[in-house]
Amino acid sequence: MATREDHDSFCVNENWDLVRGAVGRPVTHHKTYELALWDGRILRTRISRPVDRTDYSAGMWSHILRQQLEATAEVFWRCVRDGVIPDRGAPDAVPIRSAVPLHLVRELTRLGMPEREILELDAAAAAQRYADLLAGAQRGATP
Repeated sequence: MATREDHDSFCVNENWDLVRGAVGRPVTHHKTYELALWDGRILRTRISRPVDRTDYSAGMWSHILRQQLEATAEVFWRCVRDGVIPDRGAPDAVPIRSAVPLHLVRELTRLGMPEREILELDAAAAAQRYADLLAGAQRGATP
């Protein structure tokens, strides 16, 4: 069975925010945490003071896991014991590639490169392609 201390460790390990009262101090009657999720929801959990090794009843603990932490017992204990942060289902981040500056797009288009090909490049590759096209144009201009 989980204790208040385990509950607190879970919140700390997963980087929940400690809720502050109107005067900026932590709430005094319970230790209250919030976690903003990627989908805009905010989870909120309270730990009765003192945060110690006092066990929760089975019913209370089931409610806390399901309703407040939205975690299974297995996920909870892996976070508390091993520091494994729960997977909250956030989408994978798409790497942002360096955009091609507009002036470079215009110059490459002027030199005959199709815009769809330009947009497949990152900024460094577009600059290199521009330099290659300029060098080729200069070589073609001199006999």
